[in-house]
Amino acid sequence: MSGADRVPLEHKATAPRSIGCFVLTISDSKTEATDTSGQLIRELLAGAGHRVVGHAIVRDEPTQVTALIRKGCADPAVEAFILTGGTGVTSRDSTYEAVEVMLDKRLTGFGELFRMLSYQEIGAAAMMSRAQGGVVQGRALFSLPGSPNACRLALEKLILPELGHVLREVRR
Repeated sequence: MSGADRVPLEHKATAPRSIGCFVLTISDSKTEATDTSGQLIRELLAGAGHRVVGHAIVRDEPTQVTALIRKGCADPAVEAFILTGGTGVTSRDSTYEAVEVMLDKRLTGFGELFRMLSYQEIGAAAMMSRAQGGVVQGRALFSLPGSPNACRLALEKLILPELGHVLREVRR
């Protein structure tokens, strides 16, 4: 194994194991009782050893989304945000735009990989997902579609395997 091959293993070995995560559901219709995606995200994070330090449901209104993210950024316990909902192309879907202006850095590969994996499951409709990842004020942020299947895919295949590594790199 060359030195270049070992670097990611070394990075992962020194990455934090438990990340404080805030889960934000963006929906005009979901309630605590019907928020299956938010609940699934919290369960998957906890099952992987991460801490859910907060969760909320807000309407798909950019000012509400950005206010919650800003509030989370003021809390040192929040190290990552996982958002679900509002990433489609309907007239009410505004999460992408709300988040995009807040990002200090973009993880363009996250959205690309998510759509590639999603394509394998749902076909060409995957192109309508505007899932995105990035860094906001030293915190990782992943914005996912509202579908529980999409959330499971993103968490299991992309976010959970790399969350600690992402935070390690963000903090350097």
